[in-house]
This record gives sequence, C-alpha cells and structure tokens, in this order.
Amino acid sequence: MYKNLINGEWLEGARVSRNVNPSDTRDLIGEFAQADAEQAREAVAAARAAFPAWSQSTPQQRFDILDAAGTEILSRRAELGDLLAREEGKTLPEAIGEVGRAGNIFKFFAGEALRVGGESIPSVRPGVGVEVTREALGVIGLITPWNFPIAIPAWKLAPALAFGNTVVMKPADLVPASAWHLADILQRAGLPKGVFNLVMGRGSEVGAVLLDDTRVDAISFTGSVSTGKKVAAACMNRADGRMAKFQLEMGGKNPFVVLDDADLEIAVSSALNSGFFSTGQRCTASSRLIVTEGIHDRFVAALAMKMNALKVDDARKAGTDIGPVVDNSQLAQDLEYIAIGKAEGARLVAGGEPIELSSAGAPGFYLKPALFSEASAEMRISREEIFGPVVSVIRVKDYDEALAMANDTPFGLASGIATTSLKHATHFKRHAQAGMVMVNLPTAGVDYHVPFGGRKGSSYGPREQGKYAAEFYTTVKTAYTQA
Repeated sequence: MYKNLINGEWLEGARVSRNVNPSDTRDLIGEFAQADAEQAREAVAAARAAFPAWSQSTPQQRFDILDAAGTEILSRRAELGDLLAREEGKTLPEAIGEVGRAGNIFKFFAGEALRVGGESIPSVRPGVGVEVTREALGVIGLITPWNFPIAIPAWKLAPALAFGNTVVMKPADLVPASAWHLADILQRAGLPKGVFNLVMGRGSEVGAVLLDDTRVDAISFTGSVSTGKKVAAACMNRADGRMAKFQLEMGGKNPFVVLDDADLEIAVSSALNSGFFSTGQRCTASSRLIVTEGIHDRFVAALAMKMNALKVDDARKAGTDIGPVVDNSQLAQDLEYIAIGKAEGARLVAGGEPIELSSAGAPGFYLKPALFSEASAEMRISREEIFGPVVSVIRVKDYDEALAMANDTPFGLASGIATTSLKHATHFKRHAQAGMVMVNLPTAGVDYHVPFGGRKGSSYGPREQGKYAAEFYTTVKTAYTQA
C-alpha cells in the first residue's frame, strides 16, 4: 500500500486503486491510496500554512534539498527507470533516460534557487531608487499526465520549490508509482512538512479541489485540450472573484516535413523516432509526415521497411523497440482511428493490428505501429491528436505547399523538417508556427535546460523548463525608495 503525503505524514485514502503493468496485466505494481476531496483540502491547508516559512527560506536551503533529490534520482536511475517502464510501458532505455532527465532538472533548479536576481534601476525622479525583484506566488497546484510519469512532475515541481512556493500535486491515476517515489525522495531530502503534498486520486475530486479552492494561487496543468479548457475556465471564475494564475500544456498534431533534397536516412530515422518511439504517446510526436513528391515514394518504402523491423514486446525486455500502449482504453482509441483512416480512404502501408497476446508472451496492450500514406489534410487522422503509434503521410508538391500544410493545424507545439538546404531550413525555423522547431532531428526530445512549450491550441501561459520557468512560478515586484 502506497499512501498520500499530506503535511509531512503518509496517510491512507478514502479508497484504493490498483496499478498494473501494461506489458503484463497479471503484474500488480502496487495498491495506491486515493484521496477524497476532504483530504485534498487538508493538503491545500498544509501547503498554505507552510508557505510563509518556505518562501522566506534561504536560497542555500532550497539548493541543498533540490540538489540532494537530484543526486538520489540519478543514483537510482536504473531502479526508477525499471519502475517507470513497468507502470507506463515505454521501453527500459527510454524510461531510464526519462529518470535521468528528472534528476538533471532537480540539479538545474537547485542552481536556479541561487540565481534568482533582480534589478536596481535609476528612477526618472531625482533621489528615487527603483528595485525590481521576483517573489514566490504561493500555493501551486500541479496536475500531471501519465505519459512522462517522472519528468513532467519534475519540471513542474522543481522550479515551484526552487522559487519558494509550496505545492499540492495530483499525478495521473494510471502512473502513481513514479510520483510516489519522487515524493519519498523529497521527504527524505529534508523538505519541511507541508511544503510538498502528494494527493493521488480522481480528477473529479482531487483535481476539482485544486481548481476551486481559493487558497491555491496557481495551477500548472499538462493533459488534454478538453480538460485544459476546463482548468482555464475554473481559474478564471473563482468563488471569491480572484483569478488564479494558470499554465496549460495540451495537445499537438505535429508536422514533420521531408523535402526532395533531404538525406533519406536522416529523414527516415527522424520520422521513425518522432512518430513511434514511446509508443507515439508524446505530445511532441509527429503524426503528420508532409513529404514532397520527388522523394515521397522512396521515403514511404524506406520508413515502412524500418517499421517492419521494429520489435514490439514487453517494455523491460532487452531488444524491445516499442512497448505496449498504456491501457485498454488507449488501445481502443488507437484502433478506432486506424479504422477511421481506412474509411476515409488513406492507404494502410504498414502495421495497425493488435498483437495477439501469445506473440507478446503476456497479456498486455500491444499494437503494431501503423503507417498511412495517401492521406489528405482534411482527414481526421491528419487533424486530430491520436496519441498512439499511428502516423499519416501527406504528399505535397514543393516546400511552399509543405510549409502551408505544416501550419494548417489548430495546434502549434513542435514542427520539424528534413532538408539539406540552408535556405529552406532557415525559412522554416522562422515561419513554422510552433513553439519548438527541429531541423534534421526528431520533433520529440528536448533538452531540460531550455524552454518547452507551444502556441495556438497547444499551450497557454509562460514556458516550462529552463530559466523561463521563473515567469510562471514567481511574481514581479517593483519597489521605490526615496533617498
């Protein structure tokens, strides 16, 4: 039994949820306490009570705790990576890499705790000095998704703590184990009670409290577009009339453009990684491949050949390229979109079939990655986020049409291009309507010390990660002094 952390105490919940391995549903990872609304309110009260002291703590104290947490995460990356692969289904190398990223994020923000600066500016009035400083916001509610069970909690939690905020975090129901271990590590690193509270539970109960409780000053959310809109509406319409600050990271329908002059091997490997690794369950995944007609047929044939060589199996098994889909609901959604693509007239070039349990060796949620060609921009498979290993190829005439097609989406998270033309690469970086642009690289995979986020319907509010995280987790104060 894994319990919630509220005000420094491990507490049982109102009910229990079972965390099972999507690679082998016979494998029970553990039973996790589910908080109810009352426990969520207790966590908010604890965070509010802890805020005055923590917000006035020294940068050294915050550095020491975050650095110690980062050190332990990195030292246990094999163990925690195995747990992550077991509960979420991404391959073991990917999972270990994600744990390493989480550890590095804590290390980075430990340093940021020491680097919070300000400005001293002369006033336009004689004898008046001006100081511009940053201060902690207050209590932060964090609502995190299932696809990156430790990295996304880390890149929200570490800056929140580094800048002196207190936190109540609700992890996704599907992946509580990684979040629980993160809480345990921070607890043992010396975090004062109430500064960080972990409340596992249903969004309709725990999430609703975080959105409605006027003692919560800000919400950082990563998840679906539909839920993100509800978060925004709730933060704008608090009972006391005061709006809560909010930050949203939502969906993507990311394009990857392949031009006639592209290096075919680089284009195929980048598209393969972008579309199918982590079972396509990444908001930065490229599920739209926009390919100019001169290279189209060669590209599709080469990509299909690479796909057919991928090994779909248990996430923790050596040699596995693609693990299972996270659960049966996501598998059903993927299969529904594959059926939609066929009905819309796209040609299924490779994959798309659920893998028989016997072939994978255990009862799990396995799907052979699917590649459609001859898709059009109007098709649902080309416009809606599937969040699985389902990719469509759209044929275009030239670069100009490719760029227009890439930007023809309500989303704007990531955008990529494969080309050997400096002219086209430079133009694409400037004109792609996305928060992140990759040239001759997969769209999925960004560094931990630089800003993460998108535009249009993908994101709202300041960027996450890097020094830009201070824009959300702090408030700016301007102070005047008459000499």
